[in-house]
Parts: sequence; C-alpha cells; structure tokens
Amino acid sequence: MATLAYTPLDEIPKIRERARHAFFSGKLKSNSYRREQIAQVGYLLKDNEQRFRDALKADLGRPELETDFIDFSGSYVDIRTAYDSVDKWTAAQKAEFNLSFWAMGPKHKAEPKGVVFIIAPFNGPLVMLLSPLVGAIAGGNAAVLKPSEQTPVTSALLAELVPKYLDNDLFHIINGGVPETTLALELQWDHIMYTGNGRVARIIATAAAKHLTPLTLELGEYVLVPYGTQDALIAAMKEIYEEFYPEGPKNSQSFARIVGIHHAKRIKNLLDNTKGTIVLGGETDVENRYIAPTVVKDVKSGDSLLTDEIFGPVLALVPVKDTDEAIAFINARDHPLVVYVFSQDKAFQDKVFSNTKSGSAVANEVVIIVGVPGLPMGGVGPSGYGYYTGRDMFEQFTHKRAFIDNPSWVDKLGFSARFPPYKSIKPLQALLPALPPRPSGKIASGSARRWTLLLFTAVLVGVTSMVLTQ
Repeated sequence: MATLAYTPLDEIPKIRERARHAFFSGKLKSNSYRREQIAQVGYLLKDNEQRFRDALKADLGRPELETDFIDFSGSYVDIRTAYDSVDKWTAAQKAEFNLSFWAMGPKHKAEPKGVVFIIAPFNGPLVMLLSPLVGAIAGGNAAVLKPSEQTPVTSALLAELVPKYLDNDLFHIINGGVPETTLALELQWDHIMYTGNGRVARIIATAAAKHLTPLTLELGEYVLVPYGTQDALIAAMKEIYEEFYPEGPKNSQSFARIVGIHHAKRIKNLLDNTKGTIVLGGETDVENRYIAPTVVKDVKSGDSLLTDEIFGPVLALVPVKDTDEAIAFINARDHPLVVYVFSQDKAFQDKVFSNTKSGSAVANEVVIIVGVPGLPMGGVGPSGYGYYTGRDMFEQFTHKRAFIDNPSWVDKLGFSARFPPYKSIKPLQALLPALPPRPSGKIASGSARRWTLLLFTAVLVGVTSMVLTQ
C-alpha cells in the first residue's frame, strides 16, 4: 500500500492558482465535458473497488460490506443522478410570469462559483469527498480536495488515482495535517465544503469570513427514553447485541475500529468521566483502536458524553419524564443534524417533529436517509448549513444569475414615468398588483396605529434610500 506524502507548503498556493487558471479556461462550460469528468469519478471508484475496500479496512477496520453500502452505493447514486441531470440542472429557468415584466424575458441560470475546496472527514473519507466533487463538477467548478490525514491509506490512494482519472488542470489533491489545511484556508476560495465537528467548523468559518467565502458545513448521540421504558430498551439492545456479535465484537469481522489511537483515547476518557452507568459493552483496547459498542444509561445534562459529538460506538441514554420534557431537552441544545423518532404513532411523530428543529426528521429509520435520491441532507444552525446529495449539492456550488433584456418599446408603455422630470405616478401604479382583501380582524387603535404608521414610514424611507443608492 502507498505511503501518504504531505503536500509541500509552498506548493499549496500554486495548486490553487493552477485550478483557478484552468477554471477560467472555460473547459467546464461544456456540459459534455462535465459529464465526461463525472463519469471518470465513477470509474475511478469502480475500477479500484477492492483497493478502496482494503484501504478502508487498514484505516478504519471497516468491513467490506459497510464500504460497499456507505461509500460505493452513495457515490454511485450521486454520480448517475448528476450525469443524467446536468443539462436539466443547467438550463435557464424562466421567472414566474408577471404581466409588467414578461417582455423583458426574465430568467435565471445556474452558473459555477469558480474554484471550490472540499474537506472530507475520516468517517466518510470516500463518499463525503467524491459526492461533493460530483456536485462541484456538475456545477462547472474546478476543485481542490483535502482528504483526511487520519485515513492515510485511503488518502494516499486518492492522491494516486485522482490525477490518473480526472483533468489534471481542474482537479487537485492537497494532503496534510493542520499546517497544510491552515495554509489552504488562508487562500481565497469560491466555496468551501467541510464535513466534521463543530470546533473545526468554527475555525474554518472564521478563515472563510476573511474572504467572504460561502460555506457548506455538515456537523453532527443521545437517546431520549421515558424512565419507565429505559430498562426494557436496554434488554432489547442486549438481545440484538448478542445476535449481531455472537463471538463478541472484538473478534467479529463485522465490527470496525476507531480511526486512530488519539481518538480511541478521547472516547475512553469520555467513558471514564461519565456519571452514567455502563450497561452494555464498555471494553476498550486503545493500542488496537478498539472501543466496544457501549450503552450508558441514566446520563444527565452536562455529562461528558453530551459535550460534543462522540464519533464512536457509544450511545448515551437520557431518561425523561414524558414527551414534553424530551422536546424541551432537544430545544435547549444545539439543533441536531437529525431528530429520529421510533414510534408507529403518527400523532406522536408529528408532535416531536413540529416542536423541534433539525436538519432532517426521520421516523423508524436511521442513516439510510442519506442515500434517498431527491432528498436534501443537511444541518441547521450549529449542526451545519447547506446540503448534500443530488440537485441540492449542485446548487451549493452554483450561483443563480439573473437575466433580463428590456426592449426599447417597453418604456413607452409606462416605464418612462420613472425618469425626470417626474409628471405622474399613475402609469407606474398601473403596473403594481392589487393588494389582497383587507383582513376583517380588529384594527389597531390610538397609539398603536400611530406607531404602526411611523414604523411603516421609516421602512419605506429606508427601502427608498436603498433602491436609490444601488
């Protein structure tokens, strides 16, 4: 297996400049070339499936079936969708019909942002790198990829294969750790996409803000269970645990390892410091990057297991009195990437979903939502912003550029009234839509009416000033 070589620091600005120069060459203005490059991403993966399985086994101890299900299937769906949809996604879209402006032919078209920087996490080193890349290519962008240094075998394989399969001018790899990533983030990019934890996301967002660079962030483990149901849930988990791993998870070929010793130590420390009770698993072997699937009950707010994403096989059970307390617990914390509800009661599902906020809402399922074609996958607030998959991914990497073409005769029908010397506003008023019916509710009186009028006047003056200064 290849050894991971870090990109020399002095090469990083040059890589970005080469990508920018290639973008402005206009190669990707052609949809046929975009499709060619998207297909090449697919064959980069297809031709080397076993090498990627072996690499992910070396880096993560990941079973081959998990690699096929998570990385290959997810990537192939996005590749085929983008390949088949480029013409449709890039076609100009007419604006909603408006009698006053139809003659100007208002429309908008998705145009590429430029050179994008994609940073992948260790727990999704393929699908979370290649799927965004496909969206970027579909949008007509050049891209620089930053695989995780914590998956060195996979990252070295990507560094070998990307130049063999993709346009060497438009698409590049930067490998490295904190110094290399920090230097790359000092450069100006047209979009940055990062998947990982909130602490690093804040660093990236701060760096991006210096250049007003748009971002897509995907960030993301606790179970809320009624007090009276906690023991029954634990009993069911123990039964499934033994069914999944009859010889024990450490000896199972179906159980992965933690990405590195550092992360194994971090997770062990979380378990050592929890005030909850370990009721399942709990075994650790840091040197071999092994953390057993672990369930911890009676976890309270402020516990070590609730301070950050765990990125490991540890599940905290937080007992609550009722649904209202569960909803309050969720709403008192950062909005999660997903709220999962396990119940066949539709009214219960609706109550939880309608009274919480999250990137997605899932009933009676878990991670499979990521692979559902046509559904956006993204966080909200501290759990991230922007979207993965399909057209939503394409739209992350494009800008809706608006177009109008005003025929000379249009002004003669009324728009000439906007030019000095002003005579009558009636021709312009005739172009405005009628207001909806007046509400029949009680009208504000006295001082409330006066304050409403003053507020309206202030807003009107502000809007007028804004329009005149644009």
